[in-house]
Amino acid sequence: MAKPARTAITPTRSQDYPEWYQQVVRAADLAENSPVRGCMVIKPWGYTLWEKMQRALDEKFKDTGHVNAYFPLFIPKSYLEKEAQHVEGFAKECAVVTHSRLELNDEGKLVPAAPLEEPLIVRPTSETIIGEMYAKWVQSYRDLPVLINQWANVVRWEMRTRLFLRTAEFLWQEGHTAHATEAEAWEETRKMLGVYADFAENYMAMPVWQGEKTAGERFPGAVSTLCIEAMMQDRKALQAGTSHFLGQNFAKASGIQFQSEQGQLEYAWTTSWGVSTRLVGGLVMTHSDDDGLIAPPRLAPLHVVILPVLIKEESRAEVLEYCHKLREELRNVWWHDQKLDVHIDDRDLRGGDKMWQWVKKGVPLRVEVGPRDIAKDSLFVGRRDTGEKGPVPRAEFVATIGERLDEIQQNLLNRARAFRDEHTHVINSEQDFYDFFTPKNQEEPEIHGGFALAHWNGDESITERIQQDLKVTVRCIPFEDNPEPGTCIFTGQPSKQRVVWAKSY
Repeated sequence: MAKPARTAITPTRSQDYPEWYQQVVRAADLAENSPVRGCMVIKPWGYTLWEKMQRALDEKFKDTGHVNAYFPLFIPKSYLEKEAQHVEGFAKECAVVTHSRLELNDEGKLVPAAPLEEPLIVRPTSETIIGEMYAKWVQSYRDLPVLINQWANVVRWEMRTRLFLRTAEFLWQEGHTAHATEAEAWEETRKMLGVYADFAENYMAMPVWQGEKTAGERFPGAVSTLCIEAMMQDRKALQAGTSHFLGQNFAKASGIQFQSEQGQLEYAWTTSWGVSTRLVGGLVMTHSDDDGLIAPPRLAPLHVVILPVLIKEESRAEVLEYCHKLREELRNVWWHDQKLDVHIDDRDLRGGDKMWQWVKKGVPLRVEVGPRDIAKDSLFVGRRDTGEKGPVPRAEFVATIGERLDEIQQNLLNRARAFRDEHTHVINSEQDFYDFFTPKNQEEPEIHGGFALAHWNGDESITERIQQDLKVTVRCIPFEDNPEPGTCIFTGQPSKQRVVWAKSY
């Protein structure tokens, strides 16, 4: 019997997927748990991934007419109470500030000393505080639309946390817009979901379903929530971005009114939309393997790492000079409107140790350079996505670096899409549905399930039962030009179309 292949990450995905994920995050040096329970420290390699996501998304937001601003971290409790569904949806997750300062007591310990007149909520989301400001700024139809985004942190008091995927504090962007008409607000809601889908597929190389959430999964206080859903390698769904049509609910709660062209006083129509550092976790789970992180080139902290082979002292200067010249050549290459990020790792470490560190960090291309390579004006190149390694003439490598990175980017998208399609099943009976989502071995549940496309008639009591029985939910009602009507597999009642069901994060 053949021995299992050695891997840099243990356990492997098939052995223990949740622990594999934690080990990949640790091995790639992306983040770690902080001394504050439920919070994380995002380390430079992980934060660079987030910065590149920020940069790409920020450009897309500005290309669609939005501008950035910043609003307070603290929200008066009374603001949340103005929108009943909203406060009910977030009440259990709120962190509350009740005092303004600390004093030393008789025992020499710091204790809260000055109660606030009104408690302040640490921002779980900003609809209410932003609505309060929009009510001041908007007086006339000429003041609309308001198209603002903010990059910020939020707090949702989570106790069962997992790095990047669910933490008490996380980073995100939240767009908030106000419009004169319902049609404009709906167009904005759909447009921004399209921006997220484009980013997920063309930057993250992560294919997504676009659709609408059910009423039970809707953002608290929204009229409609649209979402993108991606499949991770354990076949669970990750909600990767949401865009909410808020109707006039928040405008009425905050008093966002304007005088129309006809001279009538009307309430604005508003939207909100956001993605968070959860995307970093999604990237890790979509592409990584049992040797560590695999970073899509368009978001990778480094595109190329150069590893000088410095075995002999007499050739050290020559090898380093060659590597520095190669780095400058590569850094002068423009690829997708950015200069390449290239690093020379000349640390005093064994070559194998260095190589594996960069494998685990997911750098798309590794280049080894030693005296023999220099003699041939050649490079020894390794691809992270396929593991292919071999010699490439230096001039050819420099001339084709953009094509190589494009090929890696496309390969990752193709591979993720093929995986998703392989594990997306059309299901036509309740028994097949339960079989699909039930582990064959209850004592040691294997990775199972995926995305099920099944008819459902909209009965929320059914979704509650399925969630209780299988921990499966409707991830979205997909957008379809010509939806296929049919019969709900649970009730036998007419169904407008198939919906996407899955276990999820």
